[in-house]
Amino acid sequence: MLYNYETSSGTHATPLAVEILDYFGSPRTIAQAQRRFAHYPRRSLARALRLLERRGLLERAKRRTGRGVAAWQMWNPSAGFFHFSTKDVAFVADEPDGALAGGKRPPAVKRVEGAVRVSLPSVREEGELPRVLLSRRTWRQFAGRAVPLDGLATLLGLTFGMQDTVTWPGGGRMRLRTSPSPGACQTLEAYVLACRVQGLQRGLYHYAADRHELERLTSTATRRQILAYLPTQHWYGDAAALVLITAVFPRVWWRYDYPRAYRAVLIEAGHFCQTFLLTATWLGLAPFCSMALADSRIERDLGIDGVTESVLYAAGVGVRPPGVDWAPTPGPKRGRMSR
Repeated sequence: MLYNYETSSGTHATPLAVEILDYFGSPRTIAQAQRRFAHYPRRSLARALRLLERRGLLERAKRRTGRGVAAWQMWNPSAGFFHFSTKDVAFVADEPDGALAGGKRPPAVKRVEGAVRVSLPSVREEGELPRVLLSRRTWRQFAGRAVPLDGLATLLGLTFGMQDTVTWPGGGRMRLRTSPSPGACQTLEAYVLACRVQGLQRGLYHYAADRHELERLTSTATRRQILAYLPTQHWYGDAAALVLITAVFPRVWWRYDYPRAYRAVLIEAGHFCQTFLLTATWLGLAPFCSMALADSRIERDLGIDGVTESVLYAAGVGVRPPGVDWAPTPGPKRGRMSR
């Protein structure tokens, strides 16, 4: 099986196909290939070339898509394979419990049999920080009211805003935020789809983290966009604002040339998203997060290439419905959702 992870296309292949692809590791003409593979009938060779081209494994030089996947060269194939082959997944809603694993759900907690157990003092739960941590939930129902602009501004500023600058030997001046970033590279950018924010025109915005400003990209923001960006996640359609978190990979390539750094970028997105969720909880909003992303659709609307800058995560907020402490998934699915 041969697989092009840049285009997510592949095919079963013969030894001849493997030889051809190895030969075309550098640009070659058909005439050159005919001389190189003269021991094969020209008709068979031509048929193999056409098939490999149709399956996206060979490209004519003048038709090169220019997607720039070569920019990942220092991390390929390990990180590049994972990044590109896990984009634009065909999400399936409402899988039956245990259907994928083929058995009962594994336990949520590990036990070390035979180990000596040591009881710990009670957890200190007094104070604002424990209250916020214990109150964090993923909300899936929202009131129809708009989120206050100062609430959104605080949420963006405390999560994504640049807070300080330090000088690091050999690294120059480096910016700091409230969440950790690998090597202080500050890989992430935030874009806001503002559907209902008091005092803010509907639209898709980029958050300028150094100036604490929004830069409007488009003047449209609709429920339909949220549903298109988050496939199968229909319960988020009534959110007031959706924040799309992207990574600018050259900021990390500059410092780390090994593919393990891709793990650090994903973990960085997790750090920032948790800060977003906790800050929104502290503000009394209804936050959520999702990785069910229509990657290419989002990247096209943001005007990014999906190669040097790519969407990784989505978070959002709404106003809490009146009279409830937490609103999970609407309808009969409620019992199946975790806190």
